[in-house]
Amino acid sequence: MPDLTLAVFAKTPLGQQEIQSRSMGLAPLVRRILVLIDGKRGFPDLAALLPEGSDAGKILQELLAHGCVQVMSQLKTAPVSVSQEAPVASTAQAPAATSGTSHSRSGLPPASSRSPKDNEMARNFMINSINAIIGQNMRISLIHDIFHSDTTEKLREVYEAWESSLANTGMGAKRLPELRDKLFKVL
Repeated sequence: MPDLTLAVFAKTPLGQQEIQSRSMGLAPLVRRILVLIDGKRGFPDLAALLPEGSDAGKILQELLAHGCVQVMSQLKTAPVSVSQEAPVASTAQAPAATSGTSHSRSGLPPASSRSPKDNEMARNFMINSINAIIGQNMRISLIHDIFHSDTTEKLREVYEAWESSLANTGMGAKRLPELRDKLFKVL
């Protein structure tokens, strides 16, 4: 059996069917990980998305035993994290695309002027607003990306995904101008 800590997982056709039918009666946490498996995330990425104290190895073993997932490939070295770089690259292009919109961030001070405390406050504000308006654990990959954004530049890169997620909900769209103003004080 391959080393699961270095494995990248993908859903099998049975796993795809289980997402639609829920016929196996998987536990909510196990089902959530099944939904998040995309053929790109490795063990370390999936483990980082679990609540503290959860056993990622046990959950992945269960999904493998049910035939819902398969090992696609093995990471070459100890996990650095496949998805930590991918989301940043995909969201890094978003600010340029919206620089002319009415909610342009061009009025923000230089990122270098923000302190680590400002970064922490912005990170916590973004995570708390997603959890409060959309629902806890509903946007796990976004929360993961925000949590791992340790600099102002990285937080500004994931800002577009944060804004889009809130704008796609009724309450979020209604409160977005207020939330944006509060966030921009520390972002």
